[in-house]
Amino acid sequence: MGGAVSAGEDNDELIDNLKEAHYIRSDLVERAFRAIDRADYYLEEFRDSAYKDLAWRHGNLHLSAPCIYSEVMEALDLQPGLSFLNLGSGTGYLSTMVGLILGPFGVNHGIELHADVVEYAYQKLDFFIKNSDIFDKFEFCEPNFVLGNCLEIPPESREYDRVYCGAGVQKEYEDYMKNLLKVGGILVLPLEEKLTRITRTGQSSWETKKIIAVTFAPLVQPKQNVNGRPKSAPLPIFDVRTLQDLCRIAIRHTLRQPIDMGEGRTKRRVSFPGARAMHRYGPRFERRRFCRRFYRQCVNSVVLHDSMIPTAMDDCNYPGGVEEEEEEVEEEEERSCHRVREDLPEEDEEGGVCTEDEKSTGGAARTEPPVNVLREKILSLPLPEPLKMYLLYYREK
Repeated sequence: MGGAVSAGEDNDELIDNLKEAHYIRSDLVERAFRAIDRADYYLEEFRDSAYKDLAWRHGNLHLSAPCIYSEVMEALDLQPGLSFLNLGSGTGYLSTMVGLILGPFGVNHGIELHADVVEYAYQKLDFFIKNSDIFDKFEFCEPNFVLGNCLEIPPESREYDRVYCGAGVQKEYEDYMKNLLKVGGILVLPLEEKLTRITRTGQSSWETKKIIAVTFAPLVQPKQNVNGRPKSAPLPIFDVRTLQDLCRIAIRHTLRQPIDMGEGRTKRRVSFPGARAMHRYGPRFERRRFCRRFYRQCVNSVVLHDSMIPTAMDDCNYPGGVEEEEEEVEEEEERSCHRVREDLPEEDEEGGVCTEDEKSTGGAARTEPPVNVLREKILSLPLPEPLKMYLLYYREK
């Protein structure tokens, strides 16, 4: 299913298409989608299809179409600090995006029927944490996946603020799903071939809204009980953060604070981890996306001098973290982008472009990758090496 929007050449273009088609409507959801490359959750031989708006299945591995995930994320109305349960968590793609919004003090649980898929999800999660520079721009709620059938959750299990089911729910299990919610919580599930949002407004009252028509494989029915004893699939416990974890969160949060930018300009700060997630960018984010696209086209078509790379390109990367710039900083970003356009080399007679470096050396100068500021700050601290590695989540880069 899917196919509602045209295919993109990369993850950014796919998200642009979803936004233009109004499947992605909020900045929170857009930032989460841009931070996670959908292709990273495909097997290598299928990556060419990752940016199509289509579902993908291979054996027990499955990803819903991007337009479906977009509607799910929007319907869940996620906020920092909430608890989330993913029934049929699969590859962990959705749970990882949710974790970027929930922040370090949320709860992010998933239950999956197939052991090989749980193993695959943990592999992808580990790869994201240890290899993606985007990880350092967010305060993350790490998913916790368990093996089991979501229809065998013990009735005494705790309730959640947000619940999503990734398989078609038969009508007789609707009440079962509702009972997983706290009062005020939101459940999103495919019910009677409609993606449905159910809000628990009271102890025994609910509001239901149909979103879009969908087609999902039905929930797998529980196997017959053995020796008359009902089977059980316990969910993860609601862990309290260790003091060690809290220290890491606090240190990384502090290191994200800005330094003085010179000329009396400073960046304003918000007061708690994850608060950046509630900030709305408006026109500023549109400008940044233009800068990023323009910069990518420049790199693909022409070699740039170091002086031609705009100083705001790092800021044109995917947003995250916990800072808000003043208007002067935004204006500087626009001026930087404008300088790049003015300084581009002229075309030669054959329609190509060349720079002075190319003329003198006959080779192509390489642009430096963007600096991971948080990582550089941590590595510069006068701390024992094992502690630095802990603060970096033992990242490989």
